[in-house]
Amino acid sequence: MPSDSPSQPSDGPPADSAARLIERPELLPPPAPPPAPPPRPLAVFLPFLRLGLTSFGGPAMVAYIRNLAVKKKQWLGGDSFSDGVALCQAIPGATAMQSAAYVGLKARGFSGAAAAYIGFGLPAFLFMLVLSVLYKYGQEAPLILSLFSGLRAIVVALMANAVLSFGTTTIKNWWGLPVVAGAAVALFFGINPIYVIFAAAAVGLALPLKAGVASKPGAEHEPPSKHRSFLRPVLLLLAVAAVVMAILYVFRPQLFHLALTMLRVDLFAFGGGFASIPLMQHEVVDVHHWVEAPAFIDGIALGQVTPGPIVITATFVGYMFAGLAGAVVATVAIFLPSFTVLVLVEPYFDRFKRNRYFRKAIAGILLSFVGLLLAVTVRLGINISWEIWSILLAVAAFVALRLKVDVLWVVVVGGVVSVIIGLL
Repeated sequence: MPSDSPSQPSDGPPADSAARLIERPELLPPPAPPPAPPPRPLAVFLPFLRLGLTSFGGPAMVAYIRNLAVKKKQWLGGDSFSDGVALCQAIPGATAMQSAAYVGLKARGFSGAAAAYIGFGLPAFLFMLVLSVLYKYGQEAPLILSLFSGLRAIVVALMANAVLSFGTTTIKNWWGLPVVAGAAVALFFGINPIYVIFAAAAVGLALPLKAGVASKPGAEHEPPSKHRSFLRPVLLLLAVAAVVMAILYVFRPQLFHLALTMLRVDLFAFGGGFASIPLMQHEVVDVHHWVEAPAFIDGIALGQVTPGPIVITATFVGYMFAGLAGAVVATVAIFLPSFTVLVLVEPYFDRFKRNRYFRKAIAGILLSFVGLLLAVTVRLGINISWEIWSILLAVAAFVALRLKVDVLWVVVVGGVVSVIIGLL
């Protein structure tokens, strides 16, 4: 007698289909490929070294890093890279350098982060070192004087453009304006910018969240992701740094103070490489008098014709102050804190970015950097001997930068114009 109960659907393939798969295994779907092994440190170092050789444009290089890491090498996904950029923008340091280290960290761990960081930054150091030597021994030549007269005007235009660009993306509401103005006035009258940063963070805690770093909808309730901690290699790195600092303190006190200053500058430079300029200018020009203000402006200009971030100006300052040893010490010190912070914070960034108070403090800090950049721009402008042609050059450079002309071309063309004027 046939059953009245409905037939139950089968969970697997029909019997005849299963038989065909057994008889013809080529019909089976191919097995998933095993996960690719992590790249060796050298395989991370070399692509970033090549990228560092052409890394003109500072933060614009983030797009090229993404293309290398996500599309070409497939070391991480697009969403992961975007999270990394958000992390790099929320901690001290140059965004492009930090992004390179983040990619290396995700691809190979601590050794990969170090390989990417060094590979990406090494060309900038070497280029700046060569230019610093040429500057030191050739700056009195008439054509060189004319060249840097024009480049100083362009640097003021560059800083003014940075103030406008940084300000339009940072000032979200009217109550951000008093923070910006207060920071500018404080630095202009000689108050230590680190005190300004702490005060701005405190003010940020009292501001409405809309004035701060935006969070994604639902970010407050996202479960924290699990990541590997890199505490052990970081502690080893810090131990080595402490030993080196102790040796410098005993045998080369001037290099110790140079390193300590650059460490402090990098540790408080939130908001990207340009944020380091007010701090560095205050320390090396106003406090320690290691370089004169016009020479510091020249160092910024040289930093714009070399690949890498603008903080590579530290190499110039170190060389002008203490030769090759100073250049090496200043360069390592200006990059070490931000690298360490990235490696330490990355496993826990999900918690930080969901924290309301962290986002508000960062908002206040970023607002203060708009004011600090504004004050530095004014002070750099005061230290320039302006002529009609240099004023016109600065205006033209500012307009070109607002029209998104690559900064390298602005500097190169401006330098050529300056030399031609010097020949007339």
